[in-house]
Amino acid sequence: MDFDFAQIAVPFRMQPGLRRVAADAVGLTPLAAESALHAEKLAVMAAGQSRLAVDGFDPGAALQAIASRAPWWRPGEKALELAFEEDFAVLDGASGTLPWLCVCVPSHWAPEDKLGLDFAAVHAPVADNAALLAASRQLVALATGGDCWERWVWTISPSARYDQHPRRHARTPWPPDHDLEAFARQCWLRAERQMFFPVGQGTQQAVFSIRVMLQPLAEAVQSGEAAMRLHDSLASMSQAVLDYKNLSAARDPLLLWLRSRA
Repeated sequence: MDFDFAQIAVPFRMQPGLRRVAADAVGLTPLAAESALHAEKLAVMAAGQSRLAVDGFDPGAALQAIASRAPWWRPGEKALELAFEEDFAVLDGASGTLPWLCVCVPSHWAPEDKLGLDFAAVHAPVADNAALLAASRQLVALATGGDCWERWVWTISPSARYDQHPRRHARTPWPPDHDLEAFARQCWLRAERQMFFPVGQGTQQAVFSIRVMLQPLAEAVQSGEAAMRLHDSLASMSQAVLDYKNLSAARDPLLLWLRSRA
């Protein structure tokens, strides 16, 4: 997993966390055909549930923008879903809405519920979201202003499944916590690298890409420093955030295990 524990904020706060990156740092990731992620994305695509668009929206310019950052891929030669580890959406700067999504492996949200909504409505269910909603207009202008941006989000999950669409899959229950090592071996660090990059071509649009990465928690936490940073961030989460991330029931055993690793 390509995840830097320095990306974990202490104390934890629900905030945009956008960082400007150079255009040549916006790399997209080829999807390995033998991977579990490929199998899950293929299943969603085969069911006709991977792409959504508002009436009349043409994603051609966005697809060309994606292709320009992946010389090894051309639209029409291989399905977008199966060419990249990333999922994609288009953010329209003029309306502030999401007119198009190609999302196979959401993290407990339903893409069909977000189509056509503005930025504030998309993020309305997020816990502790007052600052995020207050800055919605400025964030849309920033993300669609022609620069490239990156942010990282993370959580801990009891599921090794990439696709966590809430209506396709019920939540996996947390394992018993009477043995902390056994508990941790059944937990996964789930991280997302999210990027905005411009569509250009006369549009006021940006492509939003989401790369989901999963690694067994016990393998991901390889140092005392990483364990302590994860511990302190988790310990600082509000109850609303813990509930939103489905971490309330697992918080105490996770903190105990992380302290033992630190």
